[in-house]
Formats: sequence, C-alpha cells, structure tokens
Amino acid sequence: MASDITLHPTTLPPSQHAGPGDWIKRNLFPDWRQGLLTLVVLFVLVRYLPGLIQWLLIDATWTGTRDDCVAAGGACWAFVSARWGQFMYGFYPVDQRWRVNLTMVLLVVTVVPLLLPGTPRKGWLMGFALLIYPVIAFYLLHGGTFGLPVVPTSRWGGFMLTLVVAISGMVGSLPLGVLLALGRRSKMPVIRLFCTLFIELFRAVPLITVLFMASVMLPLFLPSGVSLDKLLRALLGVALFNGALMAEVIRGGLQAIPRGQYEAATAEGMGYWRMMLLVILPQALRLVIPGIVNTYVAIIKDTTLVLIIGLFDLLGIVQAGIADSNWLSATVTKTGYVFAGLGFWVLCFGLSRYSAYLERRLNTGHAL
Repeated sequence: MASDITLHPTTLPPSQHAGPGDWIKRNLFPDWRQGLLTLVVLFVLVRYLPGLIQWLLIDATWTGTRDDCVAAGGACWAFVSARWGQFMYGFYPVDQRWRVNLTMVLLVVTVVPLLLPGTPRKGWLMGFALLIYPVIAFYLLHGGTFGLPVVPTSRWGGFMLTLVVAISGMVGSLPLGVLLALGRRSKMPVIRLFCTLFIELFRAVPLITVLFMASVMLPLFLPSGVSLDKLLRALLGVALFNGALMAEVIRGGLQAIPRGQYEAATAEGMGYWRMMLLVILPQALRLVIPGIVNTYVAIIKDTTLVLIIGLFDLLGIVQAGIADSNWLSATVTKTGYVFAGLGFWVLCFGLSRYSAYLERRLNTGHAL
C-alpha cells in the first residue's frame, strides 16, 4: 500500500535572538563584569578618540614644510608625502622603480589565486610560486641580466625591503620547521639529537643576536675569497631562527594527532614519507594554523631588526627621514612612527583576518 506521507526539506529552528538590543546584551553586557569592562572601553573611546582624530586628520598638514606642520599642531602628512618614494623603495634608483612594481604585481597575481578556494591547478601554481617566482624576482630586483642595470642590495630599503625579508622568512621557516619537527620526533638518535640541539639553540637566543652573528661572524667561517651578500645573510638568519620556532608549533600539531591515524596509514601500506605528506601533516598543519600565523606576524614585526646590520626597512627608513634637519621636529617624529605603525598593522591585520577565514573554512577548533 502506497504511503501518503510527504517529506519536507529540513529547516533550521527559528532564531532565538530579537534584534540589536538582544545582540548588545549578549555581546556587551552578558554579566556585570563584562558590562563594566564595556563601559570602561566606551569611556576611553569617548575621552581620547576625538582628540586623536583631531590630530590625525582635522589639524593635520597635508602639504607644506616643517614650519607649516609645527604651526598647525597636527600630524605632518606633508612629511610622508615628500618622502613617499623613499619610504616605499628605499634608495632604489627612481628610474628603475618599475622593476619593483612589476615584481609586486607578479607576487599578487601568483599568491592571490593560491589563497582563494576553488582555484584550479593549485599544485602547479604553488610550484611556480616556490621555485620560479623567486628567481624572476631576484633578477628583476637585482638586475645584471637582460640589459637591466645592477642595483645592489645595499640600496634596497623601505616597505620593499620589509616585504622581501618577511616573505623570505615565511617561505623558508615553514618547510624548515616541518623537517625539524619531524626530526625531533625521529626514532634515529643522531637526527633527533641534531634537531633538538638546533631548535633549543635558536630558541634560546634573541633574533638580534642571530642577525649580528650572521652579519659579522659568518664571513669568518667562509673559505677565502667567498662572500655572502649582507641581505642574504640576514634572510638566512631570519629563516633559521623562525624555523626553530615554527618547529615547536608544528610538533604540537603532530602530537595532537591520534595514534590511530598512524596505525591506519601503516595498515594501508604507506611508507613514512607518504604517510606524513598525505595523512599526518595535513591534519597537524590544520590544527596549528593560529600558531603558524602567530609566527608569521612575529616575522613581519621582527624585520625591523635588520637595521642593526645596516639594512633600512620601513621603520629604519622612516627613522632616517625623521633625522633630516629639514624635517626635524616632534610633530614629524610622531607622524613618522604613526605611519610606520600603520604599515605594519595593515600587514599583520590582513594576515590575521585571512587566518580567521581559513580557520572557519576548514572548521578548525570545532567538533567534526
């Protein structure tokens, strides 16, 4: 006998929230402690935000000289405008700055598709980004081939140098961290001891010490007649230091994987490397996305330390501009540091927002 039952599609239960008032109560005043904290934050915003906006925008000087800035009393954006090219490119020749722009455009065109879901042939694009793009970028920035004049790395600087150091540190630290984390968990005593000593050595010293040693001490150990570029030494120091930090982040993810995953992969006849690449590492890296991004944010901020070895990143080039006698004043100094801080904030905040999006898409931190 045919059934007369009609099946209807599953629908979500009705919302239990009743508009803006309910949202305010749930998020700002859920209890008296958080309500008090909300009131304190609101007081601080009402007390200081108008004055900050007044200094940053209303009383700011957008064109003119140092004297105009001092007379106005607000932020001296005229200083940033006058030094914009130097802040972005350092001492790179003006007529060759198109090479930097082209390198950045290629970077965006290469990286953005990798960050978007559903992009086809990501494996090929990743191979291009890791193996071919760095070679193209080096020859574009440094020159010496295809008729491009050589621009030594001593003339690189500003925001451009910050990106070079940060991206190189990110790209170099992740695979190094994976290898060190696997080595520290290896059953081979020699490999485990080497990786443990490497990690503990670099974790126990500040990055500024690593950069100083890479710049001053490393050349003493090289064969006679062999020298490494100062920027290359800095990139190696940043990658090695952050690779050791990344190794501990990844090791935490590896230890969070249930033993059953290893046993299941072994039962399928997988070897060690195939098991790690196809089963274990994808799960471990997914779990430690916040830790990886935290390390990347630290790399971006630590680029300022290259100033100690004579390289002028964004903060270093801003400090050099502030010291110019034509602009020397308290207003210009404040504006310069605010501009540099905004530059680093944009990079770090953008990275953290993408991390949050990636966690939501991969459902990281939620029950499966």
